[in-house]
Amino acid sequence: MKGNVIETVMGAVVLVVAALFLFFAYSTSQLRAVKGYELTANFEHIDGIRDGSDVRVSGIKVGSVLATTLDPKTFLATVTMSVEPTIKLPDDTVAEIVSSSLLGDKYMSLVPGGSDKDLAPGGRIKFTQSSVSLEHLIGQMMFSPPGKKPGEGGEAPPPGPGGAPAPGAGGAPGGAVAPQK
Repeated sequence: MKGNVIETVMGAVVLVVAALFLFFAYSTSQLRAVKGYELTANFEHIDGIRDGSDVRVSGIKVGSVLATTLDPKTFLATVTMSVEPTIKLPDDTVAEIVSSSLLGDKYMSLVPGGSDKDLAPGGRIKFTQSSVSLEHLIGQMMFSPPGKKPGEGGEAPPPGPGGAPAPGAGGAPGGAVAPQK
């Protein structure tokens, strides 16, 4: 009987410690939605962005993503975000979707411009840059022709006057014309 009481007390202690840990983790994390004014931005694709994602300026969280929707007319993704009311962004601000690390979570990065006019609450960010897909980049590397650099065609240079190779197209180094014998 005495063993059951000790086990019950130890179980209660473990549950209290777990509850304190969860409370501490939630209170120190920045998972809460930021209350502020709303802005919208349109993107071609928003891979990795979801409701609750961070909105950052210079790496500091200043807001959160409230909603992501699809515009049925343009087929662009519309992101609605909330930004702290103390942050006044110029109307030429750029919204980018970036990754926190190679395999990390993605977030919305706002890069303020130099305009004198500020974005009004409910305004739209005009300049956007969609997320870069790691899978797409790897696919481009895998399926591009090997050994060729962009702009290399592999074909012979056009002939010069009289059907001879153009200067610098072959023959002597440096584009000099080799003497004829």
